[in-house]
Amino acid sequence: MRYISTRGGSKAVTASQAILQGLSNDGGLFVPESIEAIDKPLAELVALPYTELAQEILRPFLDFSEEDLAMCVKQAYAPERFVSPLIAPLVTPFRNNVHFLELFHGPTMAFKDMALSILPHLMLTAGKSASENSEKTQTIILTATSGDTGKAALEAFCDVEGVSIVVFYPQDGVSAMQKHQMITQEGDNTYVFGVEGNFDDAQTGVKKIFAEYSGNTPKGIKFSSANSINIGRLLPQIVYYFYAYGQLTKKGTIKPGEPVHFVVPTGNFGNILAGYYAKQMGLPISKLVCASNDNKVLYDFFNTGAYDKNRPFYCTISPSMDILVSSNLERLLFHATDAESVRAMMGGLSEGGRFETTAKFADFHGAFADETAARQAISNCAKNGYVIDPHTAVAYHAGQQYLAESGDTTPQIIISTASPYKFAEDVLSAIDQPVPTGNFMDAVNALSKATSLPIPKSAAQLANKKTRHTQIFHKDQMKSAVQSVLAKY
Repeated sequence: MRYISTRGGSKAVTASQAILQGLSNDGGLFVPESIEAIDKPLAELVALPYTELAQEILRPFLDFSEEDLAMCVKQAYAPERFVSPLIAPLVTPFRNNVHFLELFHGPTMAFKDMALSILPHLMLTAGKSASENSEKTQTIILTATSGDTGKAALEAFCDVEGVSIVVFYPQDGVSAMQKHQMITQEGDNTYVFGVEGNFDDAQTGVKKIFAEYSGNTPKGIKFSSANSINIGRLLPQIVYYFYAYGQLTKKGTIKPGEPVHFVVPTGNFGNILAGYYAKQMGLPISKLVCASNDNKVLYDFFNTGAYDKNRPFYCTISPSMDILVSSNLERLLFHATDAESVRAMMGGLSEGGRFETTAKFADFHGAFADETAARQAISNCAKNGYVIDPHTAVAYHAGQQYLAESGDTTPQIIISTASPYKFAEDVLSAIDQPVPTGNFMDAVNALSKATSLPIPKSAAQLANKKTRHTQIFHKDQMKSAVQSVLAKY
């Protein structure tokens, strides 16, 4: 498998090179030259446990030996890292045709753990494999986060030899727990900086730094990314789509080969794009419902063909979806058109904040939930004995919206992306419970008391963690923050 740029300005590279580099030199994203249907019978494939399934799914995409791939998977999904022995359990709490894939049982209580647990192992193996990486180097991971990626990446790369990680987060755009998770991060190789701006500002700043240092990094330094712009972050997410389908067949809800819908709360478009790749590999997905919050730029795109970021930016109770520039959409645009078209569209987005396309995206359906609908979804689920976070609430409402509009009763799998404890204050408010005004742990304890939902160990441990990262930069000063890290090497 070789990887090419969505903008067509770089030569094809190996998987190892793409993972190490993160972003193509022409500013585009790496995509596989082709996505082939997997050659193992579906019924046999989806019956595998998570680790074996991950090896089957990832094998065609990587230039790793069988032994190296097996080691990456084994280390990433070790039992002690995940609370649930299933790693990603599928639950059916109250309706036979609506199922929730819980992706928050990892160390940081968010779905980003599913891919970021394995990314460091992929990068280290890629570094060993890539011929141009024969000299000893320090890899600097640059990452912008809308809330969950930051902590998951910090946790994954903490104290990894030869790697340092720099995370930028919007100072006022993440939940209290998300912020505390990041600013208390331990490890001598971790750097966390607040940004005076929103996630789009942080993500744009990181891309500019990549562009400025392209081909001109200090000697002995390499830049890479832990965001889903890195193909090594995106590919492992394909696995849990097959895994969810397998659990549904084991329940007897469907037979192998029968279709399902996936409803995905969407911000940067990486999670749902992994579902699209799963479909290309042969998973019988009928529809991918792209669920947006009030920042519904993707909803408008799928309904009009016009992508326009020139609109108000809303800070919502689902902050990981507060995004107006969905980077991974570029990959889908490439698969639907060509590199020349992508260059023109990305140029329009950069210069005027918008572009249009006549390409068709029949696999996708756009839906959204405003703040009122998301809160009502949390309340409705809680009344039926199931507690969900605000992002999952957006997806649940979107799924119900799609059902009402289409009448399609194909089984729905809701991608549940975070523990409700990461957004305890907003969940409490949605279920009409008093919200404590003190430390965020007060809200965690109050939510536990109100719902009898066990507090995850990783949440309870936060109470005693001390702040280590306090620096805040203006969005135009992010390069200075990176230079302060480079000065240490």
